[in-house]
Amino acid sequence: MLAFDLSAEQAFNPEHHVEKILGKIGEGDVTVACWDPGQVSPNHLHPNATEIYFCFSGGGTMRTPTGDVAVKPGSFVVHPRGELHEYVNGPERTLLFRVRYGDDMSTRSKDWPTNKTFQAKPADDAFFLDHPNGL
Repeated sequence: MLAFDLSAEQAFNPEHHVEKILGKIGEGDVTVACWDPGQVSPNHLHPNATEIYFCFSGGGTMRTPTGDVAVKPGSFVVHPRGELHEYVNGPERTLLFRVRYGDDMSTRSKDWPTNKTFQAKPADDAFFLDHPNGL
């Protein structure tokens, strides 16, 4: 058994969101993701893992090619393997609890419009040439 106090595990950074892996079990891991106001994730996917976010506090918007979903305390979002997604944090600090499970936790990043220094890896560019909107 693993047990955590999410409030005690939170860690924020005004420069970028913080993802802290709390533990690993079998084919997955559990994480806290801490977001300062206005922070945005890269537009990315996990080809071999399902990703689930539960909003503990704060909130924002989860974007996918098929639409946007409001994320608020008590809500959760499930991204199946290969679903392209991006999280945009709202005006408050946000604490998300994340569970990932699957064959591996690798990430493919398509772009990151809010990060001017972002450069996609060549393997990610090649992946998105074949799969522009994910798997």
